[in-house]
Amino acid sequence: MASVVGKNVNGRTFYYLVESARVDGRPRTVSQRYLGSAEDIAAALDGGGGPAPTPVRSRHLAFGDVAAVWGVLSDLGVARLVDEIVGTGRARVSVGSYLALAVVRQAVAPESDLDLATWWSTTAAARFVRPRIDPRALELRSFRRAMARLGPEHLRRIEAALFPRLRAELGHEEPNQQEPNQQEPGPGRGVLVLDVPHFATYTGPNELTTGARGPTPATTDAWLAGLTTVVTLDGAIPLVSSLYRHGESGGTAFTALTGHLAGRYRALSARGPVTVVVDAGQSAQLDFGAPAGLHFVASLPPGEHPDLLARPATGRRAVDLARFPGVTALDTRARVAGVERRVILLHSAALQAAQGQALAQDLGSATRRLEELAAALARGGLHLSREQVAAEVGRITRFRWVERVLTTTVTGTEASGLRLRWTVDQAARARLHHDLFGKQLLVTDHDDWPVADVLTAYRARYRLESTLRQFVGPVVAAPSPRWHWDEDRVAVHALVCLLATTVAHLMRRTAQRSGLDLSVRDLLGRLAGIEETHLTYPSTGGRPRTRRVLAERDDVQQRLYDLFRLSDHAPTARPRPRN
Repeated sequence: MASVVGKNVNGRTFYYLVESARVDGRPRTVSQRYLGSAEDIAAALDGGGGPAPTPVRSRHLAFGDVAAVWGVLSDLGVARLVDEIVGTGRARVSVGSYLALAVVRQAVAPESDLDLATWWSTTAAARFVRPRIDPRALELRSFRRAMARLGPEHLRRIEAALFPRLRAELGHEEPNQQEPNQQEPGPGRGVLVLDVPHFATYTGPNELTTGARGPTPATTDAWLAGLTTVVTLDGAIPLVSSLYRHGESGGTAFTALTGHLAGRYRALSARGPVTVVVDAGQSAQLDFGAPAGLHFVASLPPGEHPDLLARPATGRRAVDLARFPGVTALDTRARVAGVERRVILLHSAALQAAQGQALAQDLGSATRRLEELAAALARGGLHLSREQVAAEVGRITRFRWVERVLTTTVTGTEASGLRLRWTVDQAARARLHHDLFGKQLLVTDHDDWPVADVLTAYRARYRLESTLRQFVGPVVAAPSPRWHWDEDRVAVHALVCLLATTVAHLMRRTAQRSGLDLSVRDLLGRLAGIEETHLTYPSTGGRPRTRRVLAERDDVQQRLYDLFRLSDHAPTARPRPRN
């Protein structure tokens, strides 16, 4: 219901277009638009009576990415869930709201140096986040105090309470109705256990300590963290996770971590198989003969199986033209660690081209440096021994694959007579391109899985690591000079990053199912382009008029706008219940 309401300001009447609706059964004002004075309205009806007013200033606020991430967190009920577990207390901002805001910030502005309050002021979130948050309550000390209330037991209860909500969101509570030839892997395929040994390195100075001789200088503290997590096969969405610290005695062995996490997952839900996914460096830690109730998908070092790499291309078949264009596979069997297993030889045209380009770049860099070294030797400007020249050549050609195609020769014995020559073996380069580039070997005990599902499972690790690198980065510095990364703070920060990853992968999955195959970075980048602009017009006797508009959207942005129901949070939106 819309109506025009007049307000008296300093003896003059200014009019507003007010829209009302019932919210939770009660009549509420849901939007209010300033129309101006009676003269302004008359001039507008007469065609303006002159040129359109020009804004005196504008302000751009983040909207699309913030609103989409906040919408998913609201669907999952994260803030309310946390407050039910931890309690609301008397703080102006609850622990759940603080955590939700931290997740949004980590997802949309992970590299920002702004504190939470300053970042909040650069977004349009204050307009649509409910309950309203006082920006003055977002100062760092209050945030730290709230996050300090999240102890280990709270984190375990939050994970356990969030688990069924994620399952319901993913449709895992429904029977698997998918046909065998459908493109996406179904819930019946189970879950994956992924280990990310280099999750993050937390660095920062320890707090100063005072002794008999006065305060001691701060020392650098490093907290090297690894992460093992259970994720969905469809989307690599984290469900259950465990953080560990490198260098601790016991508890961090690969088999112990995976077994412990699989047990936690099964305690929450016993449905579906649990599959451990490892790369070639970790495959040696798997017992291929006795999986102990866990399935596996592992990468094998190609150099250890030259007979498989030599199989002719005629034996390979396309994996899935829609999901994996340009990828072919030979599905065969071979002995691995003394046991006959299903082995899949994969070939990716895109990977082959990328590896060939990488070799060309490294080879070009190496030959340029060799040319500079050879010229310096010929001029006699270097006083190096033959052994020192050979060591320098080794450093120059240390790039991957370069040594296999580049041959170097050092002649002479005395420093003044040393000469360097090199040749590129084009035949060896061609063999490398044909025999190795683009190829990958996977081994699994899932004899019934389609090749596409095996490849999906293996690539889930890279999908998860890519998102974590985007949100976390390899090194996480302390937020202030006196901040110390203790175990509890690292655990809370890891929870924030994992929730951001969960939300981002849910969004990517939703977009993909609607025909938009976007990476997390591209998805959030396109949403970030949907900014909210505040245009402020000159005052006509009352308060300056402000108009809120959204940036123009291209076709993909409009589809994302509709898909994530951003109209619910748009400047003129009426609130409606989310599903």
